[in-house]
This record gives sequence, structure tokens and C-alpha cells, in this order.
Amino acid sequence: MTDRYAVIGHPIAHSKSPQIHKMFAEQTGQDISYEAILAPLDGFAATVERLRKEGYKGCNVTVPFKFEAYQLARKYPTHVYAAQAVNTLKLDGDTILGDNTDGTGLVHDIQFNLGITLNNKRVLLIGAGGAAYGVALPLRDAGAILKIVNRTSDKAHALASSLISNKSIISGCSFDEIANQEFDAVINATSAGLTDNELPLPPTIFAPGALAYDMMYGRETPFMRFAREHGAAVVSDGLGMLVEQAAESFFIWRGVRPETAPVIVALRAQQ
Repeated sequence: MTDRYAVIGHPIAHSKSPQIHKMFAEQTGQDISYEAILAPLDGFAATVERLRKEGYKGCNVTVPFKFEAYQLARKYPTHVYAAQAVNTLKLDGDTILGDNTDGTGLVHDIQFNLGITLNNKRVLLIGAGGAAYGVALPLRDAGAILKIVNRTSDKAHALASSLISNKSIISGCSFDEIANQEFDAVINATSAGLTDNELPLPPTIFAPGALAYDMMYGRETPFMRFAREHGAAVVSDGLGMLVEQAAESFFIWRGVRPETAPVIVALRAQQ
């Protein structure tokens, strides 16, 4: 019998996840189906419960339900406690296992697909919402000297404080505090690209050779345009991250790790 999976979000029509997992299944010979499901803003838990009762084996979770998925899950790997956000649910009978593959996907895309090391690099993470929580710990563990900036600086400080360890250099700040600073990598974890909003970044933010990375995908965002105009050496959207985090979810569900490179190439060819 075909095992069923889904991605849940609001909105969801733009999602490439069904296409990605279809390619993973074909590549690995796994008998699965995967669909996109639009959940009402007040109906995420009910949607997951319906899928569980219908025999679905797992689901991905996207905006705006990642914090709610964290509350819904009953078991997690240790790293998920730092993220406080879940993008992958494994449905095993009455047990709901929550995981977050976003950070692993981001770090893998930057270091392996783009070939840019993060160890001892000055990294600015923009945002302190669910997306930022999902990637901050893996960035720290990759050795980044991490600064988190947010319009509401208290949220940036809170996220930074939750990640401080004896071996890490992490801080939070407001946009005013980065006026005279440069970074080797600037990562946009906000949803500003969805609304074409500009971020209040100084034009001198990019150090020589810097990476500008927007976790959004499928469009040239204002952040990406700003980066090209102000000296970023490498500008990338989040398509590679999308594929890499999907591969981690696929592995959690199926115990098989698909090849990501051909999937990224196929999706890039559609852009």
C-alpha cells in the first residue's frame, strides 16, 4: 500500500514540496504519495489529527504553523528544543514525532552546494520568528560568529540568549546597531520577500566576498536586489535549502537519503 505524506501551510499553493518528494520517491524507489494541504489558520491541529486518522505517515509544516507543530508533537530530538519550531512530523500510531530540518538544510546548502564555509565567519541572521529559530542552532554549531537582528530587538536578544554556550559567540541587536558593521554572510529569515518590503540594512553591510542568502525561493526579493547592488559576492535564494531540508525529512520518514543535486538542477531549470 502506498504510504501517504503531505505538506501543511497557509498559503500552500506555491509549494514545490510535492514535486520534490515525487522526484525523491522515483529516485529511491519508495512507494509514497505526497500532497499539499491548505489548513485553516485556526485548524492546524485538527488537520493533523484528520491525517493521522486517515493513516498518513507524516507531514511537513510550513508558514504559519511551525510553532504550533512544536506544541502538537510529543517527542523530539534534542536540537528541536532550541528551535521551538517544527517543520517535520512523523505520525506513528498515536505518537507524533516532531523534528526541524530547516537548519540542517540551510547549512548543507551553504557549505556543500555553494561551497562556503561558516566556521569562524561573521554571520548576520535577519529575523527572530519561526524560520530564524529553526536555523540559528545549526548555524551556531557550524562555527558561525552569529549576530541576530530584528525590528523588535527584544526578540533578537531572546533568541541569542537561548543559544549562548561556552564555545559560541552569539548576540542579538536592533537594525540601528549594525550601521558600521560588515558580515561574511547575511541570511534573511524574514518573510519580507513575500510582500516586497525593504529591510533597513546599511549599504556597507557586506564584507568582501560576502554571501547574501534569502531563505525565500522562486523570486528575486528586494533583499537579493539590495545585495547585488551593494557588493555581495554570492547571492542565493533558498531553493537549495528547500531541497536539502526535504531530503532530511524524507530520511526521517523512509530511512533512505536521496540525492539532492539532480533535484536542485531540475527545479532551477523551471525558473
